Amino acid sequence: MGRVDALTALAEPTRRRIADELRLRECSVSDLVAALRMSQPAISKHLRVLREAGVVSARVSAQQRIYRLEPGPFRELDAWLAPYRQMWTRHLAALERHLDSQEHS
Repeated sequence: MGRVDALTALAEPTRRRIADELRLRECSVSDLVAALRMSQPAISKHLRVLREAGVVSARVSAQQRIYRLEPGPFRELDAWLAPYRQMWTRHLAALERHLDSQEHS
């Protein structure tokens, strides 16, 4: 498999759950196994994809790897989503103005 980008990596629900856990705190594989109630091989497989996409990084502490989220890919996703957020904000503001005008009629 070639390099996966952050959006593709996070499209998978289990990987989003892993990211949700790591958003709260740095975790070892065993922490994630316990939190997500999944097997160690399954968690490790998903972590490998997230690591290859740059979404997570690991540091060694004693005999285990401790995983954490990397902010760069999330900044890129946020930048990509910004025009869509602006579009929906405009649409919702127009809807609010329309509903307000109906209320005052």
